[in-house]
Amino acid sequence: MKIGDKVRFLSEVGGGIVKGFQGKDIALVEDEDGFEIPMLVKECVVIQTDDYNIPLKTGKKQGAPEVEEEPEEEEKPITYRAPEIKGNDVLNVYLAYVPQDVKAISATAFDAYLVNDSNYFIDYLYLSAEGKSWTLRSRGTVAPNMKQHLEEFDKSALNGMEHVAVQLLAYKDDRTFLLKNAVSMELRVDTVKFYKLHTFQQTDFFAEPALMYDVVRDDESVKQVFVSADDIREALLQKTVPDQPKVPKKHQPKVKNDIVEVDLHIHELLDDTNGMSNSEMLNYQLDVFHKTLNEYKNKKGQRIVFIHGKGDGVLRRAILDELKRKYKNYSSQDASFREYGFGATMVTIH
Repeated sequence: MKIGDKVRFLSEVGGGIVKGFQGKDIALVEDEDGFEIPMLVKECVVIQTDDYNIPLKTGKKQGAPEVEEEPEEEEKPITYRAPEIKGNDVLNVYLAYVPQDVKAISATAFDAYLVNDSNYFIDYLYLSAEGKSWTLRSRGTVAPNMKQHLEEFDKSALNGMEHVAVQLLAYKDDRTFLLKNAVSMELRVDTVKFYKLHTFQQTDFFAEPALMYDVVRDDESVKQVFVSADDIREALLQKTVPDQPKVPKKHQPKVKNDIVEVDLHIHELLDDTNGMSNSEMLNYQLDVFHKTLNEYKNKKGQRIVFIHGKGDGVLRRAILDELKRKYKNYSSQDASFREYGFGATMVTIH
């Protein structure tokens, strides 16, 4: 490949005329719009060569007049710098799977790509595992703000792709740069998704719908949590003591001026909330709310104040929602501001 050759790209749509080289591996290709695109030489195929500018080096033909050969021009170093995208010095890398025929999702083959959405060159390894044994599937370099074709595969190969890994080194070879951490990311690929059309979505990187996995997001390696069957079995064997039920506090609702007062703060209802999620605590508070109303349902005119606190309003909204849906015949209002501030609701039984 030399300057003046016409090339097309292997992994990208398009091509153009070779205008120069950046190092040994990158060709500078001018497209039909006049833009120079840096592209790996191995990703270019020469479809037309310009032989007219090659000086003849053969001796003179018999009987031909002697012609003094012109000295060859000394090759000058190329000082071209690929343009960078503003704001793309933050590393973002994705692993993508693209169906070759999305309309025939049950039978189509797929292409795997590594998308480099940054101003860095990336040296990569793409691997898959069977048990604890790893196999190299692809290796190479992805130019800045480009994507690299890793492999083509059909559905028969999916069983060997459930556990894959991507290892990366990011750098710039023609200017100073901020050092990025080396990346080694393991990924569980849900192969069932390859049979579902809605799995593949439109992205900024492909004309066709694609299944994208984050490898690096804003300079941070994206980690997945892996739990093997052995880990689950070991955890179950170790868990010999069953969870103890939460013991409610023994207390009676207070009565002031014939008004029943029930404090729904979780620390007033339970001695221990360790291990409980926010939703579990909310459900427990609502259970106390329902039991209280059920206890006084036959006492017409009874007023009950539920102290829920101001907080972020989750419990208060839940109580008001229950009153609208299940206790439409009961009236409710904010309790005395002087005594409870904004943190209590009074319900009257009818």
